[in-house]
Amino acid sequence: MNQSDAEKRVGELRALLEQYNYEYYVKDDPSVDDYTYDMLMHELADLEREFPVLASPDSPTQRVGGKAAGSFSKVPHAVQMQSLQDVFGFEQVGEFVARCRALYPEAQFSVEPKIDGLSVSLEYRDGLFTLGSTRGDGFVGEDVTANLRTVRSIPLRLREALPLVEARGEVYMPRERFLALRAQQEASDAQPFKNPRNAAAGSLRQKDPAVTAQRGLDIFIFNLQQCEGRSFSTHDETLRFLEEMGLRVIPGRCICQSAQEVFDAIARIGDARQDLPYDIDGVVIKLNALDGREQMGATAKTPKWAIAYKFPPEEKETVLREIEVGVGRTGALTPVAVFDTILLAGTSVSRAVLHNQDFITDKDIRIGDTIVVRKAGDIIPEVLCSRSHAPDSVPYKLPERCPVCGAAAVRDEEESVLRCPNISCPAQLHKQLVHFAARDAMNIDGLGPAIVTALLDAHLVEDAAGLYRLTKEQLLTLEGFQERSAEKLVQAIAASRTMPLDRVIYALGIRNIGQKAAELLCEHFGSFEAIESATREEIAQIDGFGSIMADSLYTALHDPSVQTLLTQLRAAGLTMAYEKKQRTENAFFTGRTVVLTGTLPTLSRSEAKARLEAAGAKVSGSVSGKTDYVVAGESAGSKLTKAQSLGITVLSEEEMLRYLESAE
Repeated sequence: MNQSDAEKRVGELRALLEQYNYEYYVKDDPSVDDYTYDMLMHELADLEREFPVLASPDSPTQRVGGKAAGSFSKVPHAVQMQSLQDVFGFEQVGEFVARCRALYPEAQFSVEPKIDGLSVSLEYRDGLFTLGSTRGDGFVGEDVTANLRTVRSIPLRLREALPLVEARGEVYMPRERFLALRAQQEASDAQPFKNPRNAAAGSLRQKDPAVTAQRGLDIFIFNLQQCEGRSFSTHDETLRFLEEMGLRVIPGRCICQSAQEVFDAIARIGDARQDLPYDIDGVVIKLNALDGREQMGATAKTPKWAIAYKFPPEEKETVLREIEVGVGRTGALTPVAVFDTILLAGTSVSRAVLHNQDFITDKDIRIGDTIVVRKAGDIIPEVLCSRSHAPDSVPYKLPERCPVCGAAAVRDEEESVLRCPNISCPAQLHKQLVHFAARDAMNIDGLGPAIVTALLDAHLVEDAAGLYRLTKEQLLTLEGFQERSAEKLVQAIAASRTMPLDRVIYALGIRNIGQKAAELLCEHFGSFEAIESATREEIAQIDGFGSIMADSLYTALHDPSVQTLLTQLRAAGLTMAYEKKQRTENAFFTGRTVVLTGTLPTLSRSEAKARLEAAGAKVSGSVSGKTDYVVAGESAGSKLTKAQSLGITVLSEEEMLRYLESAE
């Protein structure tokens, strides 16, 4: 095929694939099967490889492209991305309607589901998607264009090449994808995302677009920020225009006249929310007329022409029948409440984690109690309290011995947790191997929980070193393995031998030593021999470490069983090498005292602390006159209030990461 013919065929393929993308991801009505789509995509990719001059940034093949980002650059918003005032009752909604009618008597209202996700801006110039950014503080966000390209319902080219179109939407993670991701994180004993909103935020801020692509994010567009080449009189017109352009616009919206119609629409959306495949946390009520919006104006952060009605969390009573105790990778004994099945936030629920003995004692939870359960973030079940005790009930105490191996449990005072100290405990071993093989550890593709169970049941492995002695012939004796799958797993295990030292240390699953801590450790010492010979005091001096982390690491590396495992891993051919990274000192945080408060969108408290300390900051647990910055997340309490009263600079997680990454 010559270049002229190739150019013609490439144009045909791109048009077809974009149409099929629109049908599948936006309309939910595909006209071709997956195989046909895949074959066309392969044909297009082959032609673009053969004729590189035909490659284009709006090609469907570019959905996951580009290198991992070192940081996210700042993006000033030409049109402020405002937040909405929250209201929690129909009385406040009625007052809002009355205010609008007083200033704009002909007021109509667009009533829309409020998607629980992450707000972003999409900019199209001459029809091409050129820039995607987060909301940030409303005035300045972050450039996440490469990651937004991986969201299949975002068209890379609009159906009309207008000079400029900027749309605002909400990126979210569908419930099914969130639950699958959370199960994967729990299986590898990683810190699971708390809810789909945090999962969406964390996934969109991945530095590698390929990781974002795997998360299955989606988007709904809910506002036209600016447009050149068209004019509109109502919000409803703008949404219909955006839909015509090929964007996925917020569904379930309606136009209302009176306050009662608005109330009815809110109730209708609320009744339907549990049947949706995504989370909504409320309803947005907006003035429909655009000139009315101009007339009503806005405060510094919120428009006066729109509000968000927030749904209260659903709570139900049920009877606690049993408390099961599981054993985690680090030996933690985790109690789980088993109760009569209830329908909560649209799904049947019969279990909820009770965390530890202190949680059970504080709430005086007993078997047979009538308890109150809700779903945190409408997803994760949690026990709020015990409403009443059953007759003759007694306070519940966790078992003194491991329910799996029978070893005497030991209380960890630092974490208020009971642990099984037996590292050969079958429950621990299974989860240790799953963690060892995880993507962010040794990245042994294909070695999931089910295969680990099969290997242990067949006594083919007894520890992580045993994985490197597995043969194809042994795997073929297990149910489900064929010649090709057995070869692939053996190859994946062999490939993991060259993983860098920080990944090996993280894969060992040492308590309190996560990915960042393992990297800091290797950056400081440079080799395993240096780490192994370091004292507790020397380890504790690492920026980002402390006495607890140092003690965990030192104790683990001097445990005879861990030393034996490490000897076997080296004998199995693991290189355990590390190449130090070039780092730039972060002057912004060096020598500063920082306090963390509230739940951060994407980082755990320990991860944020480690990164701040690595940047030279001192992380304190209390706010005082010596505090330089407070990093505040969701549900920040008295620390935030005190910081504001003292005039201390308050940063969001996004701002903190921006300062950290600018130096990295």
